[in-house]
Amino acid sequence: MRLFVFILLLGVFSECSSAANSWATIKQTTQIGDNAQSIGSYTAGCLSGAVSLPPNGTGYQLMRPTRGRSYGHPDLIRFIESIAKTASLQHWGVLLIGDLGQPRGGPTPSGHRSHQTGLDVDIWYLLSQQAAIRNLEFNERETWSSPSVLAANSDIIDDSQWSPAHEKILETAARRPEVDRIFVNPSVKRLLCTRKSAHDWLRKVRPWWGHDDHFHVRLKCPTNNKNCTGQEPLPESDGCDASLAWWFSEEAKTQALAAKKPEPPVLPALCDVVLKK
Repeated sequence: MRLFVFILLLGVFSECSSAANSWATIKQTTQIGDNAQSIGSYTAGCLSGAVSLPPNGTGYQLMRPTRGRSYGHPDLIRFIESIAKTASLQHWGVLLIGDLGQPRGGPTPSGHRSHQTGLDVDIWYLLSQQAAIRNLEFNERETWSSPSVLAANSDIIDDSQWSPAHEKILETAARRPEVDRIFVNPSVKRLLCTRKSAHDWLRKVRPWWGHDDHFHVRLKCPTNNKNCTGQEPLPESDGCDASLAWWFSEEAKTQALAAKKPEPPVLPALCDVVLKK
């Protein structure tokens, strides 16, 4: 399974063209209008009025700082800081935060097709005990990797890498009203579906290829961001049905292998203003 996921990622999260490089080279935020604005869609948009997540905070530490993807809509920064404080109070461990977005959002030259409007964040499954007692050194933030929660070359959860705290953090995030959905590996979703606890929050937890070493939280469009385009509404069910079984089928594996490199996104005209301001 890991092999076909890797092949998929090569296609879906590959070079997006020179247009993406234009956004990646900008190191300063900008703002048009009075409020922060997520513009366009999660996979074709930009961000005005971005805020950078501080490298350290109660219950979290930022990883991969040199990537320059610590920026998000203020709503996203507040969400990360809030859920991290909850994790700290509950003694679940320190959250290691991966990518948010670029200073003005937009497409990245590699790695992510989404994360363009400042409403997406990757949170590692690694709950660091070392980070709980000290700030990680720069080289640790740059070189540490979050281990997969899957057993090698399989779609089975590795019990040595999974803990009840992971489930608690996912549930806490899913119950937040500003969260639109959370992407996890299909095997993680399958594990959560076997639990006898309440399933009402599982509706927001969506299976997607990869995501075996982190989960991806996506916020809803802020209410005052009229140029933000949200996703289609979620299905009403908890997702623990035939739709989940499909992810483990040969058809799903075939579709992953056949995935093509996406075309460069067509951004809203307002993003040209954000880029050039």
